[in-house]
Amino acid sequence: MDAGFRSYWRVHTPDGTGLLKSAIVMDSPPDQDDVRPWLKIRTLLESGGVRVPGVLAQDVEAGFLLLEDLGPDTYLHVIDTGNADLLFDHAISQLLKLQAIAPPADLPGYDDAMLARELHLFDEWFCGHHLGMNLDRDDMQTLDDAYRVLIDNALAQPQVLVHRDFMPRNLMPVQARLEDGAPDGPAVLDFQDAVRGPIAYDALSLFKDAFLSWPRLRVSIWLELYHARATEAGLPVPPLVQFMRDAELIGVQRHLKVIGIFARLHHRDGKPKYLADVPRFFIYLDGVLPRYPELSGLRRFIEHKVKPAVARLQAVAPA
Repeated sequence: MDAGFRSYWRVHTPDGTGLLKSAIVMDSPPDQDDVRPWLKIRTLLESGGVRVPGVLAQDVEAGFLLLEDLGPDTYLHVIDTGNADLLFDHAISQLLKLQAIAPPADLPGYDDAMLARELHLFDEWFCGHHLGMNLDRDDMQTLDDAYRVLIDNALAQPQVLVHRDFMPRNLMPVQARLEDGAPDGPAVLDFQDAVRGPIAYDALSLFKDAFLSWPRLRVSIWLELYHARATEAGLPVPPLVQFMRDAELIGVQRHLKVIGIFARLHHRDGKPKYLADVPRFFIYLDGVLPRYPELSGLRRFIEHKVKPAVARLQAVAPA
């Protein structure tokens, strides 16, 4: 079971030669996680040459799909300091294909309202529900001013197809299916929430992951590599200095959003394990906020109000 309501089961069936062939059953309860958006985006990505799981059978009304078995491991299981350069180079290849696909006219946009809703997950679910903070008018003004900076930057970026969770956990190191000409991996998963949005979003998500961290210098090198390859591919990336700024600012938006989501998963959905990764995002924020005077209010709010509240909560937590 992932952070949503879908679950996955490996099954084995005879292949006609006396051997067993494995496949994956996706169980996606229709009243909680409609499978049709997943199928729609999968077709879109496949049409652009992106490696996605093959669909062997489907019962959309019941919420069941029978999928190609891509193996037990994602990038998150196999990536390490020695192979990261190669694996991320392959991941960039898939990302460039994804971003080259024209977003359909009916695809939702990462607009002002969506960006704001995501940012408010931080103050509502992490600060309010999790830390028990009572935010006053000045606190909310501070946050709203910072949110405005982040939203304006996101809207000003070139807009492309955005996966929204393009990270090692959603990439699988598979090879080509020679029998039907499928492209090399990594295979891309969990793409059903794709939108039209800022070009720096997915690249930043790839290198500043929710579940593992890399040295800042290495992240900068990978972002520069992505920028060079995206430029060569004809994607609408801005000049490098602007792109790196865009990546850091959209990263702040994503970090605040994910902190809020992880708190919501705990308090609303009974999934506490994600809270263990929240400190990673504050480390990301600590590395970026000091460089942006326009976010100084957010930085002070985190330093003087959020972190002391976190410390108080940890002090009373059961051992």
